[in-house]
Amino acid sequence: MSGIATSTHFRILENIPVSSWCLSRGKRVFDVAFAAALLILASPLMVLAALLIKATSRGPILFRQSRVGQYGRVFSLLKFRSMAVHSPGGSNLTRSGDPRVTKVGRILRSTKVDELPQMYNVLLGDLSVVGPRPDMPEFIDTLDGDLRSVLLLKPGVTSVVSVEFRNEESVLSCVPPDQLRSFYINVLLPDKVARDLKYARGAGLGSDLRVIARTAAALLS
Repeated sequence: MSGIATSTHFRILENIPVSSWCLSRGKRVFDVAFAAALLILASPLMVLAALLIKATSRGPILFRQSRVGQYGRVFSLLKFRSMAVHSPGGSNLTRSGDPRVTKVGRILRSTKVDELPQMYNVLLGDLSVVGPRPDMPEFIDTLDGDLRSVLLLKPGVTSVVSVEFRNEESVLSCVPPDQLRSFYINVLLPDKVARDLKYARGAGLGSDLRVIARTAAALLS
């Protein structure tokens, strides 16, 4: 993977301000406590999701995908599997109505239950609860200039951008298939990263709690 993380590049990026909270031990303590509590509370729901996946389609219960984390470190992101295994063709970008998504998968994705296993990523230190959503190397490697400073931040399970772009799959469904990758790389991804960086400059415990509350409200609505 070219250009993801070099020491020279990060010496330059460290001059771009993000709040001290984003890189603090206090944020890590909050992440671990929140993730552990949610995993305990959501364990019956997670067991039910696992049983439904196993009963309705062939393949593993969990889906793993390489994503780029803090300082360009690649890790394996966990999700409940929502697509049929060995689906023909397709893109790494998912649009509304994607035929690869199973019936159970549609429910898991719309309710975000498919992302609950990412709390294990939080405990492992791959993710924060609130932070920029981690993307795949093929997309992160297209970022340039100040936008690459997003790699200073630990990615998150949710973010203010996740709430604002919660209908992203619907937006992508309006883009012609042959233009999908170009639209994501040149329009959607830079916009999301710029918003994440703007949030990070003033982030704190209070703002993270508000993002979590907004995420919950968006799911309930």
